[in-house]
Amino acid sequence: MPELFQTYDERGRALELVERTKVHASGLWHRSSIVYLFHPDGRMYVQRRAAAKDLYENLLDHSVGEHLIPGETYLQGGHRGLQEELGVAGVDLLPIGGERRLRIDYPQLGIKDFEIQQAFRGVYDGTLEVDPVEVSEVRLYTLEQLVGLIEKQPGSFTPWFAGDLVEFGFLPPDHRFHLLPSNR
Repeated sequence: MPELFQTYDERGRALELVERTKVHASGLWHRSSIVYLFHPDGRMYVQRRAAAKDLYENLLDHSVGEHLIPGETYLQGGHRGLQEELGVAGVDLLPIGGERRLRIDYPQLGIKDFEIQQAFRGVYDGTLEVDPVEVSEVRLYTLEQLVGLIEKQPGSFTPWFAGDLVEFGFLPPDHRFHLLPSNR
């Protein structure tokens, strides 16, 4: 059965349920939760997306990014994503900033990714059980290591990851990263 996303208009009002592939092909607004998971020593868990993903395959990304299922809150989606992708439960998630809208257009790939997102931060020190369908690996990075990697290999990251590190205050504002075309 195809995965259905709740779609939204420009004002954030719910519209209809639409298949995932049609949502990304048509540029329909849909919701997702982003989770930044940190080890107590300050290092961030960063995932490499699985090779079989339909978007951003093999790229380094937030700890968890989860499209919401119809009727789910951002917080519920963040917890579900942690459980499904990393096998992590019971983490207190604190919102970072407010709801935001991000657009990325890839006309050459026929993709228009228009997301309404809410980000969260959590701390975890335990074992991960990575879902290989979603994630190929997870590594811990210091923020300094991430800056170096982004500067040396900017094409290794999902489109909004590096900019988010600055926007959410994980890195100082003098770091300005631009990875792929986007409309923030």
